Amino acid sequence: ELNPGPDGRYLYALRATVDTPPTPVRLDLVTGAEPAPLDCPGTPVTVPGRLEEIEAAADDGQPVRSWLVLPRTASPENQAPLVLWVHGGPNSSWNTWSWRWNPWLMAARGYAVLLPDPALSTGYGQDYITRGHRDWGARPCADIMAVTDAALARPDVDADRVAMMGGSYGGYMANWMAGHTDRFKAIVSHAGLWTLDQMFGTTDHPMFWRPQFGDPLTEPEMYEKNSPHRHIDRIRTPMLVIHGNKDYRVPVGEALRLWWDLSRHDAEAKFLYFPDENHWILTPGNARIWYETVFAFLAQHVLGQEWQRPRLL
Repeated sequence: ELNPGPDGRYLYALRATVDTPPTPVRLDLVTGAEPAPLDCPGTPVTVPGRLEEIEAAADDGQPVRSWLVLPRTASPENQAPLVLWVHGGPNSSWNTWSWRWNPWLMAARGYAVLLPDPALSTGYGQDYITRGHRDWGARPCADIMAVTDAALARPDVDADRVAMMGGSYGGYMANWMAGHTDRFKAIVSHAGLWTLDQMFGTTDHPMFWRPQFGDPLTEPEMYEKNSPHRHIDRIRTPMLVIHGNKDYRVPVGEALRLWWDLSRHDAEAKFLYFPDENHWILTPGNARIWYETVFAFLAQHVLGQEWQRPRLL
């Protein structure tokens, strides 16, 4: 949101990072100095921890980088439980502040949060995206597990208390990982893709996926290869399924079928349903319910506490 000053010397903009919410800054076009923060109500925000970077080599040798959010209490003497949080997109990356997906709320509860950019992520060149083309499940999953292993090798992270969560494509990856590993104590799937031929036929954005996967009637191979629902019989990890009824990007039928399939296979699961929300959880009250339910689910399965139904539910 660049705006030139009337004298032509300065540009004004909003600057944000993973650990800094959007803040107005002034850029000096003459000196090229670092952006100077300007006074603004509500800033600066003090986050409850610190931010580091982790890089690991995937099985094909490709470097995979991620952010690691650490609570202030994390140390070798007080290891933090880890939450792996996979971004949506899939052509996106963890590159800015988010009020909607905010890892610092997790850090305030004592969790470390891993924010990886696997294959299909933007910001690393076209070849990095191409690595995951028509391979939405296995290739990004291998990248994610490589950097997760690197995070769990740290002395300030508890390798025995690990959860995974994600929304949209991150929810797809949550569903995929649930059927391919039992490394996690709990998995949270928000607005996740479950049955690809069903989803690609009901979404409001079929033109994005059809060129990549083809027509499921004449080219079913990619759908069968990449659809998480084909691995339902292998899911052993407790899952929290979350979805909004007015979600047209990933229609609610994905969650309804996922919930039914989990129930039919006697998998441990809970379902949080928002009748008035869409692909995002936008209203403040519902956002509080979302976080409180996720916290309660993680506390039960990661921290070993008894299930406590959130007061807001």
